[in-house]
Amino acid sequence: MPFTRGLISRFFALLVFVLTASSLFAQSGGNSGIVFGTVTDGSGAVVVGAKVVIQNPVSGYLRTVATDSTGKYVFSNLPFNPYHLTISASGFSPYTRDVDVRSTVGVTLTDNLSAGGGATTIKVEANDLLENDSTFHTDVDRGLFQKLPLESQSSSLSSLVTMSSPGVAADSNGLFHGLGDHASNSFSVDGQPITDQQSKVFSNQIPSNSVQSIEVISGAPPAEFGGKTSLVIQVTTRSGQGVSTPTGSVTSSYGTFGSATGAIDLSYGGKNWGNFIEIDGLNTGRFLDPPEFKVFHDKGNEENVFDRVDRNFTDKDAVHVNFNYSRSWFQTPNAFDNLNVSNVVSGGTTANPVLGNVGDADQRSQIGTFDIAPTYTRVLNNYAVFNFGPYVRRDAYNYYPSGNPLADLGPANLQTSSISQFRTLTNAGVHTDVSYSRGINVIKIGANYSQTFLRENDSLGIVDPTYEFSAPCVDANGNPVAGFSTPGICGANSANPNYLSVLAPYDLTRGGSNYNYAGRTDVKEIALYAQDQITAGNWLFNLGIRGDLYNGLTIARQAEPRVGVSYKIKQSSTVLRVSYARTLETPFNENLVLSSQGCSNAVLNPLLLCSPGATGTLEPGFRNEFHAGLQQAFGKNLVISGDYIWKYTHNAFDFSVLGNTPITFPIDWHNSKIPGYAIRADVPSFHNISAFVVMSSVAARFFPPQTAGAGAAPGNSNLPFRIDHDEKFNETTHVQYQVPEKLGKVNAPWIGFNWRFDSGLTAGSVPCYNNTGDPNSPCGASALPNGTPAIDLSGLTADEQFQAGLTCNGMRATPTQAIEYQGTSLCPANLLTSKLVQIPAPNTENDDKNPPRIAPRNVFDASIGEDNLFNGDKNRWSLRLSAVNLSNKYALYNFLSTFSGTHYLTPRAMTAELGFHF
Repeated sequence: MPFTRGLISRFFALLVFVLTASSLFAQSGGNSGIVFGTVTDGSGAVVVGAKVVIQNPVSGYLRTVATDSTGKYVFSNLPFNPYHLTISASGFSPYTRDVDVRSTVGVTLTDNLSAGGGATTIKVEANDLLENDSTFHTDVDRGLFQKLPLESQSSSLSSLVTMSSPGVAADSNGLFHGLGDHASNSFSVDGQPITDQQSKVFSNQIPSNSVQSIEVISGAPPAEFGGKTSLVIQVTTRSGQGVSTPTGSVTSSYGTFGSATGAIDLSYGGKNWGNFIEIDGLNTGRFLDPPEFKVFHDKGNEENVFDRVDRNFTDKDAVHVNFNYSRSWFQTPNAFDNLNVSNVVSGGTTANPVLGNVGDADQRSQIGTFDIAPTYTRVLNNYAVFNFGPYVRRDAYNYYPSGNPLADLGPANLQTSSISQFRTLTNAGVHTDVSYSRGINVIKIGANYSQTFLRENDSLGIVDPTYEFSAPCVDANGNPVAGFSTPGICGANSANPNYLSVLAPYDLTRGGSNYNYAGRTDVKEIALYAQDQITAGNWLFNLGIRGDLYNGLTIARQAEPRVGVSYKIKQSSTVLRVSYARTLETPFNENLVLSSQGCSNAVLNPLLLCSPGATGTLEPGFRNEFHAGLQQAFGKNLVISGDYIWKYTHNAFDFSVLGNTPITFPIDWHNSKIPGYAIRADVPSFHNISAFVVMSSVAARFFPPQTAGAGAAPGNSNLPFRIDHDEKFNETTHVQYQVPEKLGKVNAPWIGFNWRFDSGLTAGSVPCYNNTGDPNSPCGASALPNGTPAIDLSGLTADEQFQAGLTCNGMRATPTQAIEYQGTSLCPANLLTSKLVQIPAPNTENDDKNPPRIAPRNVFDASIGEDNLFNGDKNRWSLRLSAVNLSNKYALYNFLSTFSGTHYLTPRAMTAELGFHF
């Protein structure tokens, strides 16, 4: 039933009570805190001009300020983390202390310097590398990711998460799958929750140049986070507050595929205000990952504007506003099958239709993203802060078919319709919270209300004259044929028993027109939560409870306890931790209405390739997840953190792709079970070398039946299968070397190097052989005339065989020549090989235990740069050279995936960037 007026009234009454009756409590509406300090000498007199350095050696965060005329210093916009503080001044001994920033409640320090002298060095000890936290997470600061070679220019934030965080399976087009889930990731940008998809085929991301730091939470999420929680990426943006002398940079780059970028950013402000603005643009000949290693019909461009304004009106009242607008335009990359398309040009309803060349497919997309998020902050007292943040975010997605819709015809197993779409997703809401930090408690109580307005407009027309449901007639072998208008007039052919007359008006090859669909809904969500982080000696307890109320096409309400415990063993520099979370899993919003209702529509059901029985509305589900892990420091130069993960989800969500398009539909499986582990090791600094390694092995086991959603999916049995983003193992190693500075030179060159290994995603469309009767194997069991076991390749076009790199007895498929063996499309099962996909040995394929996979790959990236070419003081020039896929590895991301189709890894790409910094 929908939300009642009484229910809403009770919610707001509760909210008002929580926020007005809790001046003893307080929360953080953003992802950053503040440290105030005063430096004095032994007599209590203030020390002016003292140098204060704050750093987190693991994330790489480092800032320096000087005390003012009153001996005070301020570090604002600090990401939540433990920090090491060092103070030095002439005539005084160096002073160090540790500072823990856990909430928006300001941390106030008084630091007393002792008379003395000596060199000032920042000494990092083993315990400085540890964070006593029950939730496994990864911290990455701007200083690191500025020098990290990233694969995707148009989804650089996604690439950063993929490269730096364990448990992330890399996918094409900037997509990443966290801890075995299908893109179930959310962002929290300065406290604004964003749970809708952020890859470049759904939306436009916040530009990475506007980001100060990120924290990727891969452990059990605290109570403040809901929605998509497999990975929660907390983003702290850059701020201009306190930057009394304007600083900024202008950069431009050019590289492979004609990729050109330009960017400018500026920070300026004062004690009580600040502004940071960033503008950038990209134009490239390879915007998306195409289905061919050779790049064509893949142009795209993107423009971003980001502005952050901070203003303190009084010592207690402040406002912070984020504004972002992004626009992208890009082509849908073609495969060779999309070139010189042959289709009906006349006589579509006659016995002799005329086929001819209708040109190349030319499908394109345009996405516009707007976001504005102001936050009001009120300091209630020294221990409590109140935040109130409304926000509005809108994605407008346009998908355009080819000028001649008949050119959109793809292989029979890929695309049978020409499709156009205009959809909008507008997410408006408010988040509010109170934070209280005193003694052993860091308490946060908050609420979030959001309403997502979904508007979907689709137009579909059949462009395949031999589509099994729209062709009136079949030949003697039962194959649909072109031409004819009704099953009653088939001449020498027979009536098609699968013919659906309801499709006749929408068959463009027989004079029909497009079918138009308009869907809309409003998804309302309310969340209330309370959490407390309690520090008791070496123990830390995270206790929380969250309540979610979801009202979309269906309704769900759930209470969600969140619990975590960690214990720090100082003697061995060890942190042990366990955690548990219950979460409400909500459907993806993109194409939600069409996916939920389209399969009940007689016209759309066959056009969307709906699975039998999956005609219902996508229902929210629930998850129980458990984590157990540790963090271990080895001296001051190495720290390792890892987690074992086990997740059970009832109603597990997935996607299905619509033909040769970037349009995807959410679908719903009965349940999933996801076990695995994730590990990260950091070397903060060792003889000017810094490094990290992330690795993981996470299974993604999904269980039929498919209960809702459009699109075809594995359905050969009711047994478990590995979904198409399942990967046995992946790892990333990044090493960075800073050349020691020479006398009188401010900066020196640096070198960065990446090694990424992926064992390969599941590729269920790879042909295979199994004659054991295994009910969980869809492999065929064909045979040559002499009885030799064989694999039938007729279900793939020549180009699809080429994309999979298939070779039979030394004969390799080409884009125009399919494999033939002894005059047939059959290949002996033991002679079919590939360097791009792994084909299970005959009689061994099992969709759960041994599915086909993409072949393992090693990819190497490198960058080298100089941050101060001419040894400038106030103004600096920088130069950076980077190379992605140094060895030009010829490899796939996926092959005919139900989620995203076929895509190749980026070929070798070289880029040079020149920058001016002031």
